[in-house]
Amino acid sequence: MSFYSWFAPYYELVFPFREEVYSFLREHAGRYGSAVLDAGCGPGHYCGMFLRDGFRVTGIDLDRMMIDAASAAYPQGVFQCINIAGIASLQSSFKLVYSIGNVLAHLPFESMEAFLADVYAALEPGGGWIVQVVNWDYLLTLQDYTFPVKTLGGGVVTFDRCYSQISPERVVFDVQLSVEGKTVFNEQSHLFPFTSDLLLRLHQDAGFSLAGVYGGFDRSEFRKDQNSGLIMVYKKG
Repeated sequence: MSFYSWFAPYYELVFPFREEVYSFLREHAGRYGSAVLDAGCGPGHYCGMFLRDGFRVTGIDLDRMMIDAASAAYPQGVFQCINIAGIASLQSSFKLVYSIGNVLAHLPFESMEAFLADVYAALEPGGGWIVQVVNWDYLLTLQDYTFPVKTLGGGVVTFDRCYSQISPERVVFDVQLSVEGKTVFNEQSHLFPFTSDLLLRLHQDAGFSLAGVYGGFDRSEFRKDQNSGLIMVYKKG
C-alpha cells in the first residue's frame, strides 16, 4: 500500500478545501458545462465544487484509495486511477486542466516533454492549464528544508515533511503522520525540482502561451528568492 493510500483518510484534515484556490481555478474554467480535468485530484474536493457549479468533471490520481474516496463522494464525476502522465488515454478535450499541490514534482524530468504535449493536445482551443508547485528556485539554494509541523485535530494529529539531499537532479522527500503519538505512516520518495525558468521553457517548446505567474492563489507577485510556492497559468493557442 502506498503512502497516499495511508494518507487518504486524513487528507481533508491536513489539506482542507480552500475557497481562494477554487475561485482562482474557476476563473479559468469557462462557461458552465465546460469540461475540467484535475490531474492529481486526491479525494476530489475541488472536482466536487466544479460539479456543484455545473461543470463536467474528470479527476485522475495514481492512488486507488483516493479515487475510491472521490468516486464515493462525487458520483456525478468521472474518476480514474491512472498516472497523470497517462492523460492521453482519456481521449477527451477540456476547457481547463489543472494540477495543484506540487503533484507535478513527482513526474521525472524525462517524462515532462511528453506530458506537456499531451496536456496541450487535451485542451480545447483557448483552453487553460494551471500548475502549482513549490518554489524550487529558492529551495535549490538550500541543502535541506523542514516544513513547519502541522498540528491538527486539537493536537491529536501531527504531520511532518522534510526535503533533504536537495540537488538539481532530485530531492528526497520524507513525510510522517502521527495520531495520538503513534506513527500512522513514515514514507520516503523522490521529487524532481522543476524551476520556474525550466517550466517556462518546456511550456514554450510545447506551444503554450504564458498567461500569468504568481506566488500564491491570491495573485501575489512571484519572487524566486522568497516565495514558498509557484503558480503558472498557460493558454493553448
